[in-house]
Amino acid sequence: MTAHAFSDLERRAVYRAIAERRDMRRFVAGATVPDTVLARLLQAAHRAPNVGLMQPWRFVRITDTALRTRIHTLVDAERRRTAAELAEREREFLALKVEGIRECAELFVVALRDGRERHIFGRRTLPQMDLASVACAIENMWLAARAEGLGMGWVSLFDPAALAALLDMPAGAEPVAILCLGPVPRFPDRPELEEADWAHGRPLSEFLSENSWETT
Repeated sequence: MTAHAFSDLERRAVYRAIAERRDMRRFVAGATVPDTVLARLLQAAHRAPNVGLMQPWRFVRITDTALRTRIHTLVDAERRRTAAELAEREREFLALKVEGIRECAELFVVALRDGRERHIFGRRTLPQMDLASVACAIENMWLAARAEGLGMGWVSLFDPAALAALLDMPAGAEPVAILCLGPVPRFPDRPELEEADWAHGRPLSEFLSENSWETT
């Protein structure tokens, strides 16, 4: 422990938020998120680590009901295309609830900004670090939302070009995520995909090695 460590209570809160964060699909219909809370969540996202301090993110808040419906239509089309690619698991996949676009209190589209090619610091050999930075911003927002008692879900079932066109994104910008945010009826003890027996998480020991890429 160092002099810079948080208090025991503060540390427990941080680790609790990490452990209890869930990718949420079910929201309380008609609920809202106070503007002050929303401002805190967006500020948490904006404080994320990012390579070369390039801040490559753009958060587009969706407040138009008709636009929300069109986004849902895009996602549902991709959901069906994905199901068709899953062969024997198609019916099982279609039974899953994979998004809460129509029910969530707040909807955001998160995108990589245009003009990223100008940023070389930290990206000369790893240009994908802009995407990693955006993912950090989303995770910050996710953890902050859990601490505020709100659920958040990351939806990735969409055609990026179609969504970019729908939102009039400039050339070079690229949508990364649709975020559903708001009050939820419950936070499950386990990830919803585990509860649905679609997939199961594996232990850390399978993902950790020392000094080389061990295969044993």
